[in-house]
This record gives sequence, C-alpha cells and structure tokens, in this order.
Amino acid sequence: MSQCAEAAAVAATVPGAGMGKAGLRPPMVPRQASFFPPPVPNPFVQQTRMGAARRLQILFLGIILLPIRALLVALIILLAWPFAAISTACCPEKLTHPITGWRREITQPVLKFLGHALFFSMGFIVTMKGKVARPMEAPILVAAPHSTFFDGIACVAAGLPSMVSRNENAQVPLIGRLLRALQPVLVSRVDPDSRKNTINEIVRRATSGGQWPQILVFPEGTCTNRSCLITFKPGAFIPGVPVQPILLRYPNKLDTVTWTWQGYTFIQLCMLTFCQPFTKVEVEFMPVQKPNDEEKSDPVVFAGRVRNLMAEALGIPVTDHTYEDCRLMISAGQLTLPMEAGLVEFTKISRKLKLDWDGIRKQLDEYAIIASSSKGGRIGIEEFAEYLKLPVSDVLRQLFALFDRNHDGSIDFREYVIGLAVLCNPANTEDIIQVAFKLFDVDEDGYITEEEFTTILQAALGVPDLDVSGLFKEIAQGDSVSYEEFKSFALKHPEYAKIFTTYLDLQTCHVFSLPNEVQPAPLVASNKVSPENRDESTSDKKDD
Repeated sequence: MSQCAEAAAVAATVPGAGMGKAGLRPPMVPRQASFFPPPVPNPFVQQTRMGAARRLQILFLGIILLPIRALLVALIILLAWPFAAISTACCPEKLTHPITGWRREITQPVLKFLGHALFFSMGFIVTMKGKVARPMEAPILVAAPHSTFFDGIACVAAGLPSMVSRNENAQVPLIGRLLRALQPVLVSRVDPDSRKNTINEIVRRATSGGQWPQILVFPEGTCTNRSCLITFKPGAFIPGVPVQPILLRYPNKLDTVTWTWQGYTFIQLCMLTFCQPFTKVEVEFMPVQKPNDEEKSDPVVFAGRVRNLMAEALGIPVTDHTYEDCRLMISAGQLTLPMEAGLVEFTKISRKLKLDWDGIRKQLDEYAIIASSSKGGRIGIEEFAEYLKLPVSDVLRQLFALFDRNHDGSIDFREYVIGLAVLCNPANTEDIIQVAFKLFDVDEDGYITEEEFTTILQAALGVPDLDVSGLFKEIAQGDSVSYEEFKSFALKHPEYAKIFTTYLDLQTCHVFSLPNEVQPAPLVASNKVSPENRDESTSDKKDD
C-alpha cells in the first residue's frame, strides 16, 4: 500500500476525520487478529453470590458440621504424622536417593488411606475416571485447571506422587513432615540458581527408569477460576518424557472451593466448604501423551499440545495469561487502578512484542498517570488529549483510534501496551526524530522557538488557535529547544511520534499528488542536526 493510500485509509476510518462520520476499518491482517482480546478477560477473579436462604442453610449446618470436621481433620493429621516421621527418619531434607525398603512399604499404604479419609472428613465425594499410569509409563503427571488448595485431592487420587514445593513449606511444623513423606522437589527462593536446579532435579527423577515416584505438577503455576486454561509453564515438559494429564472438576451448584487473587480468603473457603453437606469433585486420568521428536526438543510445543487436549476435554478455551499477569494485577491495585486493569495476556504480549516484565510494569506506571482521572481505569479521548496537552483534533482522533483496538471508545492497559510497541515505538526512531526536529526548526539555526513550535503544531493538528505553551515548557529548559532536549522528550513520550509521522505522511501524499514538474526536491539534511547528503525517511510506520 502506498503512503498516500495508507494515510487516506487511516483518515477515512477514524471517527471525526474527513466529513466527521465513522467509517468501517479495513480488514485486520493476521498480526492484528493475533492481538484480539482473550475469550476470558479475567480468569483470576471469583464472585460467589449467595442468597439469604443459602446463608441461613450454611449457618445452621455450620453449627454442627464445622466443629466436627475441623476436629476430624486435626485428628487425621495427627495420626498421619508418626508414619510420615518413620518414612523420612534419618533422611536429609533434600533427598538425593528415593525412599525405599520396608519404610516405604509400611508407611505408603497407611498414608494413602489417611489421605482419602482426610478429604472424606472435609465432605468431599470424589469420583475417579480413567486409570493412573505406572511410573514407567508416565513419570510426570500434569493436573489442570488449578483453582484451589483442595486440588491436593489429585495427589491422593494418584497414589501420593512427589510434588514441587517451596523449601519453606517443609519447615512448617507437622505439615512439613507430611510433605517430606511425599519426597518433594523443593524450590529455594534465596538460591539464584533455584530454577535451574529444580528443572535438573525433575529431569533426573523423570529419567530414572521408575526408581523415583511420579511427579505431580500443576503447570499453570497459579490458581484460576476454571473458566479457561492459562499458559502451561514448560518445566514439566522439559524432560521430554511421556506425561499423563489429570482433569479436575468441581460440579457443585455453589462454588466454595475456588481460591483466586480476587475472591474469598483461605479461611473463608475452608469454613464455607466445611459447612456444606458434601462437595463433589471429579478426577479424570486422561491417556498418556508421548512427545514426538519436535516436542522433545521444544517443551513449549509439547506443553501447548497437552493444554489444548485438556481444554478440549473440559470444554473450555485457552488464554495466554500467566502468573506474571497476577503480579501486574497486584501492581495495578497498588496504583489505585482496578486490579483487572493489569491483565495483558503476558505470554502472548511478551513473546510477540519482545517485552519483558519490567518494561510492561514501567508502562503500567505511565498508564496509571493517564487513567487516574477516569472511572474504571480506562483512558478516554479527553484523558488522552489532556495527557498529551493537545486539543481533540482529527489527527489526535486518528492516533486514539489506532490504540483503541476493539473500537469501544476507550483504551485499556492491554491496548496501551500494544499501541506503544506496534504504533509509536517503531515510529520513534532517530531518523524520525531528526526529521521532526528539522520540521520545527524553520530558520535552521539548530534550535526550536516557541513560535516555530506553535506554527507547526497548529498546521499538523489543524487547529489555528492552538495554545501549546504548556507542552513547550515541558520540553524546553529555557526559551528554545535544542536537538538533545527534543530527542530526550521524544524518547520518553513515544505517543507524539505517531502524530509527527501521520503529519509527515500527509505532507508526502500532498507532494506525490502534485504534477511531476512542480514536485519539490526530496528533503535532505540542511541544518545542524545531522550531516549533509544524508537521506531521511519520511516515515517508519508499520502496518498494523
């Protein structure tokens, strides 16, 4: 597409441009479609609504069931502790060899029985489908969706396989000894090589030929509301060995188990669940999945295929959310934004736009400054114009419309991150900054005065009475702006780059629409900013 046609297409499809009517946008190219919003906007929130009748039922049942079940849980844990102590006696906290011999043969059946009794005493009725694979058939078990601490039922149903757990959990009195009886893979938060060591330990156990117990992994890495399957972390798939997927379902009318970042606390969920007559849970063991040669060399591909199979069996979609989205949610809450404002589908955004967590977290701070005055944590055209210290004009509407990917009249944080990466940053190159500076530096003395700055912006935005004194003072250290000051401001505020490139494109279109005999010579460097005889590109805009 030529620059003229491209600029015309943009102008014709933005509300307020041309005749002032909103037209249809051109069809989205695959790169645009790949950034469509996820089918589940927020998998980290759970809102359980209860009517008055349900609350009364919980109150009356709780008077009887809650103390009985709490007593039974404590009793079973106390009964299990001596067997766990026998199983792990004289063993280091981080095992180098599997527990074998008479200790495992005596303690393992008892601990399995007490595990079933524990969840039965909590009121869980467990339905099992399928068959657990043997360690030689599937050294690793992957369970999803992970939605609650009650998902430990999968561990009991699978015969007490090993799990990946924090090193601090093994230090907890009573519970720590029970955890160590499972021969867990312990992760240390203080060890900088913890991630590498954990993966090496999983690989060592998974390729031991059945000497170690199977390893149960929750590949999502955090709890969701079971409305979708989020990104599977590749750790369980790195060994390149067969895995057995485990599906978890809680088919209850009242959800009292889901433990997400926004919802009931640990204590509240325990009390609500213990006050129910019973809580149904289904544990389904799917057929073992063996990796092909490509999946052995690329665990992300293997993880993606297994996730898709599990999602299809559950009848739910997949999204590219991950634990980093939870961290962004917490950061958004700290910035007085709605927590869900921080959700961006981190896996997809970071992979496609080459962004890391720190970069996106910094952009969240900038977004919060703009959205602080709006309701709902979204940016409207007025907040956008106020932040840029520019009036609402056709050019500004064009820029806003390019950010507003779902055409709802506002920009959320996800759209803001995509817009900066796809629209503004590619346009904010050294060449574009030089061309923009020369455009403002009318008398070519190497400095921009406020009068020059005002004249060009009035022409660019089509507002003859535009007052840009506030914006000029932000850029200038004195009465004029040097190239270094202009460049520093442009790099810190990439939103302005798209305004400059749009104006330059329209100027180029005007030049190329003239007859050949009246077309001026191409713009070359003729001032103090850049060397002479250097060709300048009028646009570095990418199709989006």
